[in-house]
Amino acid sequence: MTDITTAIAALIATEIAARTDQVTSAIALLDGGATVPFVARYRKEATGGLDDAQLRTLNERLGYLRELEARRSAILASIEGQGKMTPELATQIARVATKSELEDIYLPYKPKRRTKGEIARERGLEPLADALFADRSLNPAREAEAYLTDAVPDAKAALDGARDILAERFAEDADLIGRLRAHMEAKALLRARVVEGKEEAGAKFSDYFDHAEPWAKVPGHRALAMLRGRNEEILSVDLELDADAEGKYKPAELMVARHFDIRADGGPADQWLMEVARWSWRVKLWLHLSVDLMGRLRERAEEEAITVFARNLKDLLLAAPAGNRATMGLDPGIRTGVKVAVVDATGKVLDTATIYPFQPRNDVEGSRAVLMALVARHKVELIAIGNGTASRETERLVTDMLAMIPAPKPMKVVVSEAGASVYSASETASNELPGLDVSLRGAVSIARRLQDPLAELVKIEPKSIGVGQYQHDVDQFRLARALDAVVEDAVNGVGVDLNMASAPLLARVSGLGTALAEAIVAHRNANGAFASRKQLLAVPRLGPKAFEQAAGFLRIRDGAEPLDASSVHPEAYGVARKIVAACGRDIRTLMGDSAALKALDPRAFVDETFGLPTVRDILAELEKPGRDPRPEFRTASFAEGIEEISDLKPGMMLEGTVTNVAAFGAFVDIGVHQDGLVHVSQLADRFVKDPHEVVKAGDVVKVRVTEVDVKRKRIGLSMRRDATPQPSDARAERNAPPMRQKGRPSAPPPAGQGAMGAALERALKNRR
Repeated sequence: MTDITTAIAALIATEIAARTDQVTSAIALLDGGATVPFVARYRKEATGGLDDAQLRTLNERLGYLRELEARRSAILASIEGQGKMTPELATQIARVATKSELEDIYLPYKPKRRTKGEIARERGLEPLADALFADRSLNPAREAEAYLTDAVPDAKAALDGARDILAERFAEDADLIGRLRAHMEAKALLRARVVEGKEEAGAKFSDYFDHAEPWAKVPGHRALAMLRGRNEEILSVDLELDADAEGKYKPAELMVARHFDIRADGGPADQWLMEVARWSWRVKLWLHLSVDLMGRLRERAEEEAITVFARNLKDLLLAAPAGNRATMGLDPGIRTGVKVAVVDATGKVLDTATIYPFQPRNDVEGSRAVLMALVARHKVELIAIGNGTASRETERLVTDMLAMIPAPKPMKVVVSEAGASVYSASETASNELPGLDVSLRGAVSIARRLQDPLAELVKIEPKSIGVGQYQHDVDQFRLARALDAVVEDAVNGVGVDLNMASAPLLARVSGLGTALAEAIVAHRNANGAFASRKQLLAVPRLGPKAFEQAAGFLRIRDGAEPLDASSVHPEAYGVARKIVAACGRDIRTLMGDSAALKALDPRAFVDETFGLPTVRDILAELEKPGRDPRPEFRTASFAEGIEEISDLKPGMMLEGTVTNVAAFGAFVDIGVHQDGLVHVSQLADRFVKDPHEVVKAGDVVKVRVTEVDVKRKRIGLSMRRDATPQPSDARAERNAPPMRQKGRPSAPPPAGQGAMGAALERALKNRR
């Protein structure tokens, strides 16, 4: 391993609270093609037990730091090629630990277009600039007379040229840029104002019509709200610095002057240089640093938004499954009718229909008859109702229908239909349901997602599931990468039934991907169910490496090998059999016998290949084989007669389901086609810093209505026992676009130098 790689490993180790050898081992495994879920679950001895969260952070930082090293090498080569490298400069470059600092140093050496400073040098004005900078007693106007030419007709033109030369130098001083950046980070305000004449069109941004707060403290969701307002040409959004400062020169201008030992009370040249410092700040440095800070603000806000989206997506994917029961899915609609699909316990479509209980047909009686017939014919146990337009009306229809049939009656559940339309029109849906009309595929998806949310939602592009905020405003590559990681961790954390899983679900299994997943399904269709994990090796193009990565996450129920139904990896079957032999029992009778397994000493089964962490995992799995880590199924009951936002009144106590969790609170579906907001201050009878401490997406909660704004479709809720008025900033938070409206939605900060600086410096010296 190179010195640079060792230095990177050392820095990451400090960031994730691990040892360098743990990080080094993890890097080797990831570079060798191992996935994060595989390393986290089956290589604990090698990594010292790094969990999936640590490994995800490691992987992200590894990419950043390797990009930093590549850029460092390119900059070193560029400066050396110009013949301008010095030992001091090489040391300075070696010590830099962030991309922005690296670019600050490179600025004077970066190839540029022809600048005003370069033109001034071509006209012979650099000696004038040097003289005035070196001797502050000189008279600038008098000195300039010596430099007049056809291209420099008067003293003003000469001094302007000298100013351009010095301003470039000032604006390319890395140390000065760093100090000014720190000053701006501490003192700058983000100011938003409404564009004149856009007050009515931009009413949803009204809380930002005249808004200012410190750049350093702007929450990500508010930053993205203001930036969206700017993109929609409703708001102007700018940085302000030292607006209230008194005196002839602003603090930032004085910082530039002091950096170059320019004194306002000095000689004639000092007086001229003070104006050069002011001009450099206003024309060059302010613009450069403003762009930098606004870019970092967006990056910071996007990181927060992506993190929120990822956490909510994880909670949704790992929501409780209702189980393998015959299920009816209803995709509500008014004019186009309610689409109905019945699927069996495996998700296979048994029957479909379209009913028209609402205007213009109003065939309520006929619709109830169709639903009753389908329930009886297919012994339906669950009814899943999409939460879009006409959801509550459809729920009432189902309630009336259930009152007319004998027990046992199916359970009705309102489920999120976010992304159902995206799935319906997808290639995946077309391949799965080739003979079914597009309009009915949504009802199938709604039914299946009640049975098993994870298995169904993996078929939909994550950002179309609708549990994020501003997902269309953030970097789509970073968003997709983060969400894909969440899906991968969720799928592998639960495990996948090899003989039941769809190709999209199999594609998320460690080591597989789309091509191998489709090959597995094709082999299964041609040859029947897999009898053992080993039979996977007969699948075309699925080699030993893919088998190693995937096998532990795939389950075979009632197969020839009992361990194939567990998360025990085939490579560790030998250890599992030693455990079984020690108990003197048949493996099928031992699996699930907690008392017998807990009586064993895990250290007795450690060998040269498998250490204590793996043995403990095997014992835990044998104790609860194939256990599903997801919670038990539970659903909210919406209040009768509360179907529209206009039905709400402050003080009402309602039950609802948490749909999304943001930094400023949680959004709750209470059955009125519009989620309400429980501000962070209203989540509990105590201080709450992070809403995720209290709730997560999918939780069933009781809330009190505190505020209703029908015109703006804003609902204030509280989970406190004694609801108190929401703080003024809660209204500003609600100006953020709702996390989910009913209907179908359209489609690490850099670390300091720390331990890395000296090591990188040594590595670069060795490389040179």
